[in-house]
Amino acid sequence: MISSSDFRTGLTLEIDNGVWQIVDFQHVKPGKGAAFVRTKIKNVQTGAVVERTFNPNEKLPAAHLETRSVQYLYEVDGMYTVMDNETYEQFELSKDQLGDALNYLKENMDISLQFFKGKIIGISLPNSVNLTVVECEPSVKGDTATGATKMAKVETGYEVRVPLFVNEGDVLRIDTRTGNYIERA
Repeated sequence: MISSSDFRTGLTLEIDNGVWQIVDFQHVKPGKGAAFVRTKIKNVQTGAVVERTFNPNEKLPAAHLETRSVQYLYEVDGMYTVMDNETYEQFELSKDQLGDALNYLKENMDISLQFFKGKIIGISLPNSVNLTVVECEPSVKGDTATGATKMAKVETGYEVRVPLFVNEGDVLRIDTRTGNYIERA
């Protein structure tokens, strides 16, 4: 059990049968009345962020997450198979479990899975990935002064806005947190 006076950023807690991570917290001692802890917490499973206050003597159970490094292998009929890098155990993930990660997922890519009580609750990708452009409009010489952009489709099927000088076959570095183009790799 963790006292709310011991909160720190990144701590995971079990609240209302869910797993929540502390994003921000503040100990408040008003001039009148009792002190309290104001927090901003994020649901690890859904990504929802909520503000909540706790009494300083309130105790909550810690959520012990297990993180495993896995490798994405292949997709069959909407199910995505990954393999644990240490035990070689294989897991199947659905499109719902992967969410936006599908935009950046390539075969043989290393990712991390978070488990809570033996159940997969989250996925973590590297901060950036290198993907090859498979489809985009051709570049037009002399059209770069405006800082204009165009759409490009990468090997995973994801479409990203890129500068005009990018061509088919180029390898791009894309930020997995925002989905934005970073640079040519």
